[in-house]
Amino acid sequence: MSDIKKVVLAYSGGLDTSVILKWLQDTYQCEVVTFTADLGQGEELEPARQKALQFGIKPEQIYIDDLREEFVRDFVFPMFRANTVYEGEYLLGTSIARPLIAKRLIDIVNETGADAICHGATGKGNDQVRFELGAYALKPDVKVIAPWREWDLLSREKLLAYAEKNGIPIDMKHRQGGSPYSMDANLLHISYEGRHLENPNAEAEEDMWRWTVSPENAPDAAEYLELTYAHGDVVALDGVAMRAHEVLAKLNAIGGKHGIGRLDLVENRYVGMKSRGCYETPGGTILLKGHRAIESITLDREVAHLKDDLMPRYASLIYNGYWWSPERKALQVLIDHTQQHVNGTVRMKLYKGNVIIVGRDSKTDSLFDSTIATFEDDAGAYDQKDAGGFIKLNALRMRIAAKLHNR
Repeated sequence: MSDIKKVVLAYSGGLDTSVILKWLQDTYQCEVVTFTADLGQGEELEPARQKALQFGIKPEQIYIDDLREEFVRDFVFPMFRANTVYEGEYLLGTSIARPLIAKRLIDIVNETGADAICHGATGKGNDQVRFELGAYALKPDVKVIAPWREWDLLSREKLLAYAEKNGIPIDMKHRQGGSPYSMDANLLHISYEGRHLENPNAEAEEDMWRWTVSPENAPDAAEYLELTYAHGDVVALDGVAMRAHEVLAKLNAIGGKHGIGRLDLVENRYVGMKSRGCYETPGGTILLKGHRAIESITLDREVAHLKDDLMPRYASLIYNGYWWSPERKALQVLIDHTQQHVNGTVRMKLYKGNVIIVGRDSKTDSLFDSTIATFEDDAGAYDQKDAGGFIKLNALRMRIAAKLHNR
């Protein structure tokens, strides 16, 4: 007999987690608490409640939580204050959602007196690492059940057979020929893996994309947009104040209409393999471009360069599941300190897959001084003779070396 009496399951209501729910009941003979997170994936979550009830889960043991505002405010926005991009391209849409799910799993463990958490991540992927590192950081002695590392249901056919045997509803997309894409969605992005995408030389099917039109089919007229920033976060669009999750939802809709934010990427997974995925991140693409634009006039040069030096490390910490680590928290303190004066507006033009910055302004914090930068008469604001000494001092070591080696 297992010593696990109650487990909190990260439950979507889909085929995999429904199989896991039944498997937990059969294998561990334990009480199951289901947790379904609304991160803005755009799907109806009530069916997850109904499926859980069908498996005998008590109503009070079914958690369906709206985490959209917390997700964007406390995870996405802090990440974008660092201008975070993994391996030069990936905006970490899946990665940044996992620490919040881990946090809520542990919250529910503490509320219900559960012994363990359970997730549906496979032993090949990054999510198992992210969920479990987060859980252990927040509750060191929690037990973790990872069915894909325990059971023998390691193919689509075996999963379907188990579902059929145990009366688990199977969607038509699973019955019809070919596996569906493996997809993950939240307010920041939607990802696609599997099927012919496993061939890195195969172009993604156009009808795969859900949030964005192709740039070829985007409107022929550009659309202008103004973002208002306070301490590095967008707080208003076109002068209309919005909450964090409202900002991202609105930018997704606008960006998707203009074909912005598609990405086809082969990334290096934490477990060592290369993996090809396609992503749609329209709102995140706009946020990142806008944030760099407002920083360009409000951030000191060396501070900006220091942030650029630190960003790849910060991105790797998020990608590899270290959101709750002391080093990520320390970096966040530094990053947030740099954002005190990142205030103002950015104007941009959206056109056929492109985000084009057309203006940036900060009434209170701009470091751009037109009297110094002008190509016209600066009335003595800048003494151009100063540059001669600066150049000679910086060239001194090279001049000495050249005289030595060229004599």
